[in-house]
Amino acid sequence: MSSDMIRMTDDLFDYMASVSQRDRPILAEHRAETAKNPRHTMAVSPLQGQFMELLVQALRPTRIVEIGVFTGYSSLVMATSSPADAHLWCFDISEEWTATAREFWDRAGVADKITLELGPAAESLERLVSAGHAGTMDLVFIDADKGNYWNYWNLGLDLLRPGGLMIADNTLFQGMVEPSTTDDEIRAKFSDRPPEVAASIVQSTHDIRQFNRLVSGDERVTLSMVPVGDGMTFGLKR
Repeated sequence: MSSDMIRMTDDLFDYMASVSQRDRPILAEHRAETAKNPRHTMAVSPLQGQFMELLVQALRPTRIVEIGVFTGYSSLVMATSSPADAHLWCFDISEEWTATAREFWDRAGVADKITLELGPAAESLERLVSAGHAGTMDLVFIDADKGNYWNYWNLGLDLLRPGGLMIADNTLFQGMVEPSTTDDEIRAKFSDRPPEVAASIVQSTHDIRQFNRLVSGDERVTLSMVPVGDGMTFGLKR
């Protein structure tokens, strides 16, 4: 363990949350609703959401792209924390999951700040570029299918202005990205899931490893990976 990193135990995490985590009723209600979804772990954690809230309030972005909405927790955080004239372009493939997002955006009074488009996100991003939005976005958040992360990263950089911020979620992927972790160990960890699900997780692990390797050499950005939640990688466009 590096000398500049502290080992996070469950007790230490609970302490950290107890002295730093703040909440808003609309976010707590959203998490309760999302918890009913069998895939609720896909949502960003409360501490990640709070970290993103701080970033958005500090950076004051007015043009935001979110790739992967799920039930809309991260977009809800960004929409309610951004300036009144901000706008979010949000991309997902699920009408069912984003129905929850729409409900909470409306309840929070930010629905008019958000454009939701359903369909393949790469195609949506390419349309934004073609429509003249290249080099105009302040913030791009990636939290979608792992096999397309590098494609999303490149399209996101096309859309970002110089000095704009890219964020990619899940880049530590439950610690399975460590090279010593074998495919068999990953399958064993998810032995209670159907074989096709375990196989998908194995593939996603390889996808994130490859993404991390590519990003580590990307000189277009100033780079930092932070062990928040499931790992978040930040790239500031040069």
